[in-house]
Amino acid sequence: MDWKGRRQSDNIEDRRGTSSRGGNPFGRGGMRLPSGGIRRSGLSFKTILIIGVIYLVLKFMGIDPLQMLGGDPGTVITGQPSGPGSQISETRKDEMTQFVATVLAETEDVWNGIMKSQGFDYPEPTLVLFSGAVASACGNASSASGPFYCPGDQKVYIDLAFFDELAQRFKASGDFAQAYVLAHEVGHHVQNLIGVLPEFNRMRRSMSQSEQNQMSIRVELQADCFAGIWGHYTAQKGLLERGDLEEALNAAEQIGDDTLQRRTQGYVVPESFNHGTSAQRQEWFARGFETGRLDACDTFNNPV
Repeated sequence: MDWKGRRQSDNIEDRRGTSSRGGNPFGRGGMRLPSGGIRRSGLSFKTILIIGVIYLVLKFMGIDPLQMLGGDPGTVITGQPSGPGSQISETRKDEMTQFVATVLAETEDVWNGIMKSQGFDYPEPTLVLFSGAVASACGNASSASGPFYCPGDQKVYIDLAFFDELAQRFKASGDFAQAYVLAHEVGHHVQNLIGVLPEFNRMRRSMSQSEQNQMSIRVELQADCFAGIWGHYTAQKGLLERGDLEEALNAAEQIGDDTLQRRTQGYVVPESFNHGTSAQRQEWFARGFETGRLDACDTFNNPV
């Protein structure tokens, strides 16, 4: 990815070097979405989830979807858990900081443009850099939990050591693989803005664990698709280099539920999946990448 020399986002909060109690707010399986506290959106789940149409519908109804911001401080959307954080050199740390600040800036440009085209502002998320452990509005987390998005404070959290983990443990190297991870978490921010996350949290209170897992998969695959949309416009700018798309698709494959379970325990338990299989994650990222359209990312009204 041709990223050097481009604008870097100012929405960076560097908490590295500060201490915080660790923990895992995601629970077993790498993800937890606690119930309680999220207000209702006032719209049906089906209406909210028809992405691309929802903006116009809400506009005609006189409803601002940005009023659905905030959510439950205890709600966390995350990628996949990682192992213990590794140490990285100061030189590499500086370069990685510049990289994520640039990728975040690129996501801001894309989503500001998309939201503006629909007549709405895009409240930009903050990227929190931490090492070891961090406190968020969603609770405490350790590096082992992996990158995550907290709708309670509209922030994306990442220990940059995860990128080394991504390459070494998950066999997903390359800067565009790293960019995909960050764009996926920003995709959750977009979901929060348009009401998907608040509505999911409301509905999950009456769901069984199996039903929650199935709905969680659709939420995660949509975030993958939104990451693909960002990739689509990044490619249009001419910033992608040979092999970049393959890096992202490989990352999607390596962090699929089936691939992770097969690697860690030697067998898969499909009913416990909550992010999607490798094939599903690749497919939905590719849909966003190929089309660049929000309506192509409707994982809730289409087979996944």
